Amino acid sequence: MKTVKTILEVRNQVQAWKKEGYSIALVPTMGYLHEGHASLIKRAASENEKVVVSIFVNPIQFGPGEDLDSYPRDLDRDTILCENAGANLIFTPEVSEMYYVDALTTVSVNGLTNGLCGAKRPGHFDGVCTVVSKLFNIVLPDKAYFGEKDAQQLAVIKRMAHDLNFPIEIIGCPIVREEDGLAKSSRNNYLSSKERQAALILHKSLTKGKELLSAGEKSAKLLKQIIKNELESEVLAKIDYIEVVDALSLTTIDIVDKPILVAIAVYIGKTRLIDNFIWESK
Repeated sequence: MKTVKTILEVRNQVQAWKKEGYSIALVPTMGYLHEGHASLIKRAASENEKVVVSIFVNPIQFGPGEDLDSYPRDLDRDTILCENAGANLIFTPEVSEMYYVDALTTVSVNGLTNGLCGAKRPGHFDGVCTVVSKLFNIVLPDKAYFGEKDAQQLAVIKRMAHDLNFPIEIIGCPIVREEDGLAKSSRNNYLSSKERQAALILHKSLTKGKELLSAGEKSAKLLKQIIKNELESEVLAKIDYIEVVDALSLTTIDIVDKPILVAIAVYIGKTRLIDNFIWESK
């Protein structure tokens, strides 16, 4: 496995691999990798002959007052995880390598970004789409792998790849959780021991929602209320949003009569965590 810092080095390596007929996978990350990222890399390695992992804390997807400067970074730790998971190349560019000082172009996906995290973090998905489209053009992978924990991001990237004719298969991979149910996240590192325990309320509240749906409930309003009640039972939890939306269009619904995405964002102390599940209507 190699680690490179420039676009030219990535392109030269990928070109050499393609001359050999190898299939190429890309796993884009912001680093501080955990078992969730490892599952993406392992899946990519099982389905492709070469795997490129990008590690880049993308400044243009962070808004004012967000955690760009404090976002955890540990390249040595990440390198070990990547190698153990089966990566072949790590791309760790500087900001100046990824963005021209006088850059004027951004990539936006309308509609799908209007709600959920897009509504709460203006400009976030423009930053995501711009950096991912650049990575697609740099690496030219056959497949790219993303976690389903960021469900809106996955939907947006799938639509972007479709609309812009990227010849890349976008693959979503299941949420990886701790033994107690908390979704793996690099931001879990911010939590104190008390906050870490409080964070379990996200998974507990979604489990309540699943139980309600399993019992045959079809009201999205009641579903949201049950999840809200559970979240509000934790004093350290501050709800950012609870949404029940169409799984494809991400538009709000009243009646559960199609596949839905149930998504929440919750502050535990100062740390914003997200979680979700997809429900196939029966």
